[in-house]
Amino acid sequence: MSDIKITIIDREGEAHRVDAPTDMNMNLMEVIRSYELAPEGTIGICGGMAMCASCQCYILNFEHMLPERSYEEEDMLDQAFFVEDNSRLSCQIPITSGLDGLEVKIAPVSE
Repeated sequence: MSDIKITIIDREGEAHRVDAPTDMNMNLMEVIRSYELAPEGTIGICGGMAMCASCQCYILNFEHMLPERSYEEEDMLDQAFFVEDNSRLSCQIPITSGLDGLEVKIAPVSE
């Protein structure tokens, strides 16, 4: 098993340095959910299909290492609240060894 370290800042501003497996075909949203870093029902509502933007996060480093935004991700971010230039849908970021040291902040809940 090959893990990388990712720092996730939750909605209260607390930083969590977590292990994320690169060999389980997970995405960042699934890592956030597995560590329960956002209340149940506030992240990944659509199940990771890029259809709700509840998993929006801000990439604090490594932006250049991430895959390009898909049309679906761009479209969903156009409809989301609290969008910044570094906003991404965490369900669209696969966990790979190249993201070791990634730092993200979970966006506020859109209500």
